Amino acid sequence: MANSTGPQMAFYGSNDMSYGYPEGVSIVDFVRPEIKPYVHPHWYNYPPVNPMWHYLLGVIYLFLCVISIIGNGMVIYLFAKCQALRTPANILVVNLALSDLIMLTTNVPFFTYNCFNGGVWMFSPTYCEIYGCLGAITGVTSIWLLCMISFDRYNIICNGFNGPKMTNGKAIFLAIVSWAISIGFAIAPFFGWGKYILEGILDSCSYDYLTQDFNTRSYNIVIFVVDYFLPAAIIIFSYVFIVKAIFAHEAAMRAQAKKMNVTTLRSGEAESQRAEIRIAKTALVNVSLWFICWTPYAIISLQGVMGDVSGISPLVTTLPALLAKSCSCYNPFVYAISHPKYRLAITQYIPWFCVHETETKSNDDSQSNSTVAQDKA
Repeated sequence: MANSTGPQMAFYGSNDMSYGYPEGVSIVDFVRPEIKPYVHPHWYNYPPVNPMWHYLLGVIYLFLCVISIIGNGMVIYLFAKCQALRTPANILVVNLALSDLIMLTTNVPFFTYNCFNGGVWMFSPTYCEIYGCLGAITGVTSIWLLCMISFDRYNIICNGFNGPKMTNGKAIFLAIVSWAISIGFAIAPFFGWGKYILEGILDSCSYDYLTQDFNTRSYNIVIFVVDYFLPAAIIIFSYVFIVKAIFAHEAAMRAQAKKMNVTTLRSGEAESQRAEIRIAKTALVNVSLWFICWTPYAIISLQGVMGDVSGISPLVTTLPALLAKSCSCYNPFVYAISHPKYRLAITQYIPWFCVHETETKSNDDSQSNSTVAQDKA
């Protein structure tokens, strides 16, 4: 059945149509006059997409929003409810959950409303800028928080108990720095550096990475370097040395076990190291998911900034943006489901979630070391 809502209906009935639109119609033709200044001339070259994409994307975004609210809401609730989870590293984790929750709850309702009401931006030009700003704040905050978490894992695993200890004060400071960096860059367009405009299928707003003037290009290049390349380099550095430390430790353990003619040395300090390795693997999965989700969008943006707009079509831009926002759904479940202390808290405070974790019993020395390691998580 043809779409019966939105300005598309003005074109139904033509004998020369594609998806219900006559030949020569542009995707921008359905945009309200007051919004057109926020549409880059590049998008005038493309016809409207199949209306099916608007409905499909609207349904997917709603699904992601529900998952994000459940997952991130659970992490925030457990952090507030369970004293044992209020560790320095979990301060960073709960800030990550807060950032992810804000991302989808402030973007998805408006995006889906547009999808189901003609597939065009239905709100004011001012909210287009606010929408883009909120997406920028939460996206950049997420990568910097994951950067801080990765470096914390590096410090614990590579430097052990000899390295500088993460305290609640330091964790709060790092979280504030992450938010400050993202807010600083996100509000810059309101003061004349950079710009927020409609993008893709024109249901959402984001950075202007297509305009080729110095102001816009300089803003996007700095954003790419400071808010993507630099944190990515720190994350890669952290995990290269984490992996090296894990392999070196495992080799030393095997060699020592062989000398002692035993199968394993998994007790005491070794149990502590196992806890740290498990935590590092969890963070590594999280960071890998972030790279998978955000790199396509970063590449599209960089391509536009460099002046190569070939292949940057509405859907080619919209789908990487969807992938980027989906990242906010994965983080809480990776931490909540795989981390023993979160699973214990879920068992205690959210029993209907059907997670049944039992606390591991061990000797006093092993328990002490394991507790120290898990408290750093």
